[in-house]
Amino acid sequence: MENPKIRILNTFKGKKIENIVFSPRIYYWYNENKMFYKEKQKQYYKASIPQKYMGKSQHEIYQILNASPRYIFETYYIQLFETKINPDAGIKITHKRGKEREEVIKTYSTPLGNLQSITKNFHIQEYPVKSLEDLEIMKFILDNSRFSFNNDKYQKAEEIMGNIGVISEYVPRSPYMTLIVDYMGFFKTILYLKKYQSEIEDFMQHIDIWNDQVFNAVNSSPLKIVNFGENIDANLSPPHYFEKYLMPYYQKRVKEIHRNGKLCHIHMDGSLKDLLPYFNNLPFDGLEALTAYPQGDVSLEEIKENIGSKIILDGIPSILFLDEYSNDFVLEYTKKVLDLFSPNLILGVSDEFPPNGNIKKLELIAKLVEKYSI
Repeated sequence: MENPKIRILNTFKGKKIENIVFSPRIYYWYNENKMFYKEKQKQYYKASIPQKYMGKSQHEIYQILNASPRYIFETYYIQLFETKINPDAGIKITHKRGKEREEVIKTYSTPLGNLQSITKNFHIQEYPVKSLEDLEIMKFILDNSRFSFNNDKYQKAEEIMGNIGVISEYVPRSPYMTLIVDYMGFFKTILYLKKYQSEIEDFMQHIDIWNDQVFNAVNSSPLKIVNFGENIDANLSPPHYFEKYLMPYYQKRVKEIHRNGKLCHIHMDGSLKDLLPYFNNLPFDGLEALTAYPQGDVSLEEIKENIGSKIILDGIPSILFLDEYSNDFVLEYTKKVLDLFSPNLILGVSDEFPPNGNIKKLELIAKLVEKYSI
């Protein structure tokens, strides 16, 4: 029987497979519920979790579920990509706790001035770039940062994962999405694009040039599949901006990826209705985390109609794993996903199995997938 690694690669290559691969991302559920503790500590758990999962590694849980992990960092905490600051540039990055619980203040001290960001539970509360002057400081930081791929860690990951999945990671975001998600936030990015278009576009070009080293490293690596972890949402990247700033970037970078014999997909997990007409023309081999009703704003049928022959990764909205949705409803929904998208499907949760999700539903889906005939 084919192992999951072969089936994933064959799915992307359009070759015949024996079964659909089940690949739910359990990273947040696992860490939020402190599943790594050897003894159950009830105060940490947000859902009723069977004893057989207690103290297990993610790798072991995937084996119990007969499922495949997707990202090496999420599952095994192995960082394949590294970004290092030039030690002679006079840049110092510090982290300290904020006033509130789980709040972290990150400060970039540079010869041109300082930047500060604040995160809480890994969500940005304060963005580092707050003015045009801050753009120059961030340019300086980028100019003195080097991106690389760690081949030794890749070899370690190969040994640990074996044939349970394909080693994969997500690359840094496109310039436009980097501004929105990491540097400035949506409101300031759009405001500044209207008030200071040439300056912001120049900065995006600066990020694009920096990203050359990202794709040089990825394209020369042994990775076979990479993800563009964009977190696309039509509210943050409406058609006008999607056409102007994202489509050309994707076409250029995916062309490089394909020229080097690699496969890729993009993470799109928000409101998507306004972007449906672009799906078929996207250059990616697959689309990850597309979220349909009752969580998203599109139907499974609309997704099917617009993606052409592309692979869909996931398909089952994460909200269905809450107790308000019955096991029968989830299985019926999963069967619909299987019927609509097989064999161009890597089945999973759009986009994460939630911390308070019922893992027994994953067990039921795993059994359904095992019996499903393509």
